[in-house]
Amino acid sequence: MKTHALTAGLVAAVLTVGGCNNENSGNASAGSAQTPKAQEVAGSKTIAAGLTTSSRFMGAAKAAGLDQTLAGPGPYTVLAPSDQAFAAAPAGAFDAKPENRAQITGVLTNLILPGTVLAADIDKAIERGKGKAPLATMGGGTITASKEGGRIVLTDASGKKAAISQADQQFSNGVVHQIDGLLLPGQQQAPGTPAPAQPKGQ
Repeated sequence: MKTHALTAGLVAAVLTVGGCNNENSGNASAGSAQTPKAQEVAGSKTIAAGLTTSSRFMGAAKAAGLDQTLAGPGPYTVLAPSDQAFAAAPAGAFDAKPENRAQITGVLTNLILPGTVLAADIDKAIERGKGKAPLATMGGGTITASKEGGRIVLTDASGKKAAISQADQQFSNGVVHQIDGLLLPGQQQAPGTPAPAQPKGQ
């Protein structure tokens, strides 16, 4: 329960900051609320209700307690890795176990941006940034957007890339972009990955 409370607080704090920095920012994720037209397109389903409950992303969100956040008012922009991307993580890494929860929360909040950020918004930010656009995540990190072969490609702090494979799934509390890779926050490994061995004598 404490972890969920902290997560909810983080979400609220980042949304507040995102809203304050909305004007004239080179950052595509600066907390833009949905327009009435976008809300009409989105209908009444939230992100949590609209994404497949059997997907690995929603399974991980439930394990971290973020499914309730994604059922909230938002708006949020979710970068949802495919099941194949999650399958590349170590076995059991995203299982709903207490020892996994903090790391899962860190990974998932790195895949959520404050506000509604459509693919066209990212394209414009890349153009303004002369080929690159930083996207601030709910976890306090940054994902860099660029274009490769006509596709939007997202790069995490360690240089790992994932392309948007399906953009602009609109819901009542935000938008989802499906991506083909698992992006991680800076200085963090996927849950369940053994820590690197420390040199002897250190």
